[in-house]
Amino acid sequence: MTAVKDLSAYIHVPFCAVRCGYCDFNTYTNAELGGGGSQAEYSDNAMAEMDLTLAADRAAGYEYEEISTVFFGGGTPTLLPADDLVRMLDHLRSLIPLADDAEVTTEANPDSVTRASLSRLADGGITRVSIGMQSAVPSVLATLDRTHDPERVPQVVQWAKDAGLQVSLDLIYGTPGETVADVETSVRAALACEVDHLSAYSLIIEGNTAMARQLRRGEIEAPDPDDMADKYELVDDLTREARLTWYEVSNFARTPEHRSRHNLAYWKGGDWWGIGPGAHRHRDGLRSWNVKHPSRYARMLASGELPVADREQVAAEDRLVERIMLELRIADGLAVDVVPEQNRSMLEVHRDRGHLDPDALAAGRAVLTREGRLLADAVIRDLVP
Repeated sequence: MTAVKDLSAYIHVPFCAVRCGYCDFNTYTNAELGGGGSQAEYSDNAMAEMDLTLAADRAAGYEYEEISTVFFGGGTPTLLPADDLVRMLDHLRSLIPLADDAEVTTEANPDSVTRASLSRLADGGITRVSIGMQSAVPSVLATLDRTHDPERVPQVVQWAKDAGLQVSLDLIYGTPGETVADVETSVRAALACEVDHLSAYSLIIEGNTAMARQLRRGEIEAPDPDDMADKYELVDDLTREARLTWYEVSNFARTPEHRSRHNLAYWKGGDWWGIGPGAHRHRDGLRSWNVKHPSRYARMLASGELPVADREQVAAEDRLVERIMLELRIADGLAVDVVPEQNRSMLEVHRDRGHLDPDALAAGRAVLTREGRLLADAVIRDLVP
């Protein structure tokens, strides 16, 4: 048996009240679901997958000591009753113990929770809630197809705090038609809630999303890189004023204890289970992913079959590329000796260009400066084999 000490678990809840125009995640509204994929059945299906996953891993010679982080993502996990999320967490802990200090997060929308539901989640073992605020400007929310009233966000944050939950707010900047002043309004509104964690992601229009189709028809304009850089610098300035520090290019926390440990497990190449339709899992370089549609997912589980669509053993060179790509984005940086020898001269080049911190580099770690964060993809391209 191979003992794995730190395991994370991601539980994908693929349901949304409305499909947002920019979203390319594996999510479904009620109208898109067939038999067997309903919200009412979901928690039982997810628990069945947990049972099969543990049995398969044990058969492969793996045993888990404890789970250090759990993340309910989506979709909108809090469209399910709070009792269902707690049932899934209880079942998971019955299979593998949760660490005494386990971080257990659920994503939520401002209009998908109540004071009572947040209290139930906290009582059931959830420790953290990540709220999809996205913007405080009604016109921006409308462009993003978000349905909540921005004035509800401070109320929901306070309910979560009253329940004893850590709170993160998630923002998106770069929406077509959004001004720099709009971004400032949103960031200041988020910081006024006195949260200890803020995520601010640049809008990426990709895939066959409704927003991508709008772009192709000429109804909206593509994000301008210089405008996006100005908005990122504004986010960085305002979070620093509020004493939140970046720890990943798009994530800011008040203290190291307020960082998302679950996301850090991804960025540092940890092992995790992926439960739910379309969820990905990783164990010791083996990556697999589930079938996407909830109905097919449910049918496979009903027949006693793990709902895996495919799997791959990641090659050593690909794992190195991923490690450089992910670890360079975090404030702890990347150990210099991880960079292939033939690429190491580029470390000094990027230091001299102001993209890498010179003191950190002298100490053996590549850490992005603020200018480097704006050009992270270019720096990574120069360091990978």
